[in-house]
Amino acid sequence: MEPQVLHSVTEAVATVVIRHPAKRNAMTTAMWRALPPLLDTLAGDPGVRALVLTGEGGTFCAGADISTLRGSPREAQRLAVAAEEALAAFPKPTLAAIRGHCVGGGAQLAAACDLRFAQEGAVFGVTPARLGIVYPASSTRRLVSLVGPSAAKYLLFSGELIDTGRALRTGLVDEVLPEGELDRRVAEFTRILTSRSQLTQAAAKEFANGRTDRDDHWSERAHGNGDTAEGVAAFLERRPPRFTWSLSGRRRAASGRS
Repeated sequence: MEPQVLHSVTEAVATVVIRHPAKRNAMTTAMWRALPPLLDTLAGDPGVRALVLTGEGGTFCAGADISTLRGSPREAQRLAVAAEEALAAFPKPTLAAIRGHCVGGGAQLAAACDLRFAQEGAVFGVTPARLGIVYPASSTRRLVSLVGPSAAKYLLFSGELIDTGRALRTGLVDEVLPEGELDRRVAEFTRILTSRSQLTQAAAKEFANGRTDRDDHWSERAHGNGDTAEGVAAFLERRPPRFTWSLSGRRRAASGRS
């Protein structure tokens, strides 16, 4: 089967699937290139309110296809970082659903997601030291922010694989599910995400990611917006809220300005 990045949208959740079964879903050059424009399209889709990244079958992603490093390792790394940054910049909530190997470039992509849910038995590794590769500065900083300096050094210095227990303790994953329960839990949690206010989520994501230049922007959006009134009314009336603020609508309006 041709290595590719697949996607579907169901009930406001976009699912992006890494597919390269012959090599444990390792990312080829074409797959790295395909990811940023796909994410940009999904970000602008008003029908998408959350995104799940996963791998086909029993593994998430075993990293970069090593054969791609024989030509130009620098170009391969540039493409991987571009894909990682596009995923990190996705303006709606993102969740990595992880089975099996999540190694190298796979761990790089998982770390760029907002949340990571893993099935018991998954293994994680950041492996550039096995290949003599300098891990990108931006990827290193993201890993340190996620797991702390000590755990990041353990992963980067050794290139050793860790299990879900250690990944959970270090903060590399947020939840560990028994075998057979991952899909159910991801579906349940994404239903929660898509029922919440996109306004709250978009502002919280930027703040949590360290942006310090958008306080006034989000303060203006919060003032008098319909989501706050609807949320309060729904609480008092003991009914589910019907939030209407749409990040995708704002993106389209902004892109249409001269």
